[in-house]
Amino acid sequence: MKLPLEQDILSFIESAETPLTKRELVRAFNIRGDNRRPFKALLSQLESKGLIARLAGGKYSAPDGLPAVTSIEVIDIDIDGDVFARPLPWDEKLQGPPPRIEIMPDKKGHPALSVGDEALARLSKTDEKNVFSARILKRMETPDNQILGLVVHDNKGYRLLPTDRKARNDFDIPQAELNGAKDGDLAFATPLPSRGQHNKHVKIKQVIGHEDDPKVISLIAIHEAGLNEEFPAQVVDETKNIEVPPLGKREDLRDIPLVTIDGADARDFDDAVFAEKNDSGGFHLIVAIADVSHYVRYGSHLDKEAWTRGNSTYFPDRVVPMLPEQLSNNLCSLMPKVERACLAVHMTIDKDGELTKYKFVRGLMKSAARFTYDQVQAAKDGNRDGDTDVLYDSVITPLYEAYDLLDKARQKRGALDLDLPERQILINDEGDMTGVTKRARFDSHKLIETFMIMANVAAASALEDKSSPCLYRVHDKPSADKIDSAKDFLDAFGFSLPANIVEPKQMNHLLELAKGHEYSQLISLMILRTQSQARYASENIGHFGLALQKYGHFTSPIRRYADLFVHRSLISAYNLGKDGLGDGEEQRIDETAEHISTTERVSSDAERSAVDRFTAAYLESKVNAEFSGVINGVTRFGLFVTLDEIGADGLVPIRTLPQDYYVHDEEQHALIGRKTRRIFRLGARVKIRVIEAEKLSGSTVFELVDAEKGADIPGFKPRRPLKSESNEPRKKSLHTRKKASSYGNKGKFSGSSKKKKRT
Repeated sequence: MKLPLEQDILSFIESAETPLTKRELVRAFNIRGDNRRPFKALLSQLESKGLIARLAGGKYSAPDGLPAVTSIEVIDIDIDGDVFARPLPWDEKLQGPPPRIEIMPDKKGHPALSVGDEALARLSKTDEKNVFSARILKRMETPDNQILGLVVHDNKGYRLLPTDRKARNDFDIPQAELNGAKDGDLAFATPLPSRGQHNKHVKIKQVIGHEDDPKVISLIAIHEAGLNEEFPAQVVDETKNIEVPPLGKREDLRDIPLVTIDGADARDFDDAVFAEKNDSGGFHLIVAIADVSHYVRYGSHLDKEAWTRGNSTYFPDRVVPMLPEQLSNNLCSLMPKVERACLAVHMTIDKDGELTKYKFVRGLMKSAARFTYDQVQAAKDGNRDGDTDVLYDSVITPLYEAYDLLDKARQKRGALDLDLPERQILINDEGDMTGVTKRARFDSHKLIETFMIMANVAAASALEDKSSPCLYRVHDKPSADKIDSAKDFLDAFGFSLPANIVEPKQMNHLLELAKGHEYSQLISLMILRTQSQARYASENIGHFGLALQKYGHFTSPIRRYADLFVHRSLISAYNLGKDGLGDGEEQRIDETAEHISTTERVSSDAERSAVDRFTAAYLESKVNAEFSGVINGVTRFGLFVTLDEIGADGLVPIRTLPQDYYVHDEEQHALIGRKTRRIFRLGARVKIRVIEAEKLSGSTVFELVDAEKGADIPGFKPRRPLKSESNEPRKKSLHTRKKASSYGNKGKFSGSSKKKKRT
């Protein structure tokens, strides 16, 4: 079936009495199967052209007079902190009263605007006539141009060195614009008007710390990502005078020995588990989760702030939480021996580890113990302490027995089994990084992960049973292009990957064959790079990596808004209280899914940025030291190397390689010297020397030791020949010369102009 014409869609939306959701449009035009994605793309094109407007709840309507993107002026900020504006320009004499525009929070929180400020915004209609909601695209004032950098003082005066590693230049700071900043301070600055000077002038706006303070490392990542450690006053006020609810109609779980199992450094405990064997050889499982929805009601200040943040963000030395500490570390933390409200699921698994029954209840529980992963694993291995000895037979043993059944079921269904160690940043009491280690992976970790996955499956299944809305955690199968790229590389190792991947077990077969291979970790990395990015969605396409058809997020509502939505939907679906889904919450589900998928990516980038900076801080004292490592990325401007000893990543710029003209062969993941045929290939083992490390930018630069020998993989036999090359290199364009000079490249290089995405 063909897609409808643009005009047909416009006519249908314009003639509708009320705004229409995507689902309603899909049904109206009988869109099915593979046409769903192109149809949604068509709607997005119409929206970007301003031909239709998308409301805050995800519904579509005619634009109604104002362009989708317009300039606005702030005219009022009410007592609740809500920001209102009018369109610019607007002549009331000619046009009458202006439409009312409410500015909505974005991923950075509510925009820091004052009355009179101007901004460029994207508008959405609301159900109320002549009222719009707006999202800020760009402020017209200086806060949007703030620069974060290090204040330095030398014989030329004061300068600001930007922390952004992409910045090309530093900035001069006039003495009168220091505002108390001193040499070594980390500060925000705004540009001053200039007349063509090489180094523009800036004015210091705020000092946030000193370069010697290890706390500033995470602060840089936090500010770059637009995160906010502090909660607005009205949000904190809502956490006051709230208490754990009485038993009432809740199920009494206080006598069941539910236990929490977390890391030794965990500050909050949001899930507890219990298992008991039944007569049929299966198990009765309970997963109890903090009842966050009891405290965070839809539409409250707490809820709006949690939605804006989307999730908590974790750094090596701190957390930027989704909810204030009174909830995340107290009332919603399942601490031992104290009563806590919970939303729990009773699950029955049969002797084959298959989920056969589930029942969701609101309860009141009292955790029997707070265990650590190491502690529980030590008990399983025969080293019990006073706490684990008391509960070993009644609690710990049945948990492991149930896990064994569930793990066998996981292996049978073929969930993706990648063997990629996770790195852990080690921080001392002063906040300094002391090293990196492989994070321990015990069966106790896998036990909790497996129980949580089962509870997430039950939540998605329960909501489908009731035809209730669910924010699914979806993971699409790998694209054909990514499979083709990996297939060619893996063929050179003698491993075959099917051209059409429909199940993760097809990849697991290859991973199993690769176990024990010298380059098994590289093979796992190549499989990882073929994967699509997991996200949240209101429509279920399944989770490829877990080999599950129904999967939501239920187990961490104190740190993920998706789970809070799922809790509310379950409460509404099963009549568990009046604090389920709020008015309009289901209607904005698509907007919520898109928003929290974005905040998750922002948090992930910020966390990675902080780790890079902590690592660079550690390596600042290791300049000229030599380490062994593996090439984990190949780009047209150099190589990325991961060090064996501490897991740090760094760049080997192409300028440091032996003089040659290097071709970036994307299919073979290699830089190849045209004259010498010297090869530097992904996965090759190398020795490097640290030549630069800068904690404020997170930049680490290496050079190869014995680079004349190249860095290839012994026995690697590519199926395809090298890319053909002309006899003489083309003259580089101005853009290419600038790109080369930015990496200090004094030699020659060639290759694809596409950016290599690092995983």
